[in-house]
Amino acid sequence: MHGGALAGWLLMVLCAVSGAYCLLRTRTGTPRERRTARSEALMGFGMAAMAVPAAVLSHPDWAWAVYAVLFGAAALRALRPALRGGHHLHHLVGSLAMVYMAVAMAPAVTGSGGGGHAGHEVAAGAGGIPVLTGVLLLYYAFYVLGSAGHLLPRTAIAPAGGAIVGGPGTGGFGGGTDGRPELTTACRLTMGIGMFAMLLTL
Repeated sequence: MHGGALAGWLLMVLCAVSGAYCLLRTRTGTPRERRTARSEALMGFGMAAMAVPAAVLSHPDWAWAVYAVLFGAAALRALRPALRGGHHLHHLVGSLAMVYMAVAMAPAVTGSGGGGHAGHEVAAGAGGIPVLTGVLLLYYAFYVLGSAGHLLPRTAIAPAGGAIVGGPGTGGFGGGTDGRPELTTACRLTMGIGMFAMLLTL
C-alpha cells in the first residue's frame, strides 16, 4: 500500500490473526458453521498473504494468477449458498473482490519491481476499474459500519419496571455466529476493514 511498510505489516498481522481465529472455529459448531469458518479463514489468510510488505517478500508474477484461481474457486463454491442470501452472499462478494484485486494488481507486479511498496505492491499506473472499485468500497464501508453497530451494546427496558434485556448483536450483515458472537463479529469487522484498505490501494 502507499502508506509504507508499517501499514502493510499491520494489515498482514490483523488479517492473519482473524484467519487463525476462524480456523479455530472450524473445530466446533454445526457443519454449516464450520463451512462458514473455513471460508472466512481462507479469506483472512489470503488477505494476509497479499498484504506482506514488498520489502520482505516481493510476490512473483505467477502469485497473482494463483490468488485469482484460488478465490475464483471459492466464489464458485459460495455461489449456490449465496442464492439463499445471508452471510454466504458476503462470502461471494469477498471472493470476487479478491479475484478482482489479484487481476488488477498483476500488471503492477510485472512493471513495478517491488520497490518500497507494501500490501499489493501498487505502481503508479496500476489500478482496476474505478467504478467497480468505488462500488466495492461503498459495500465494504457499509459492511464495516453495520458490523461495528452489531458490536455496540443494545439495551431495552421492559415495560412496568421489568428487567433490562440487552447485549451485543449477533453477527455481521446477515450472518449468525457460533460460540462467541462478539469475537466472530469482531473478526468479520477486521477483515472488512482490511478489504476496504486493500481496495483503497487500487
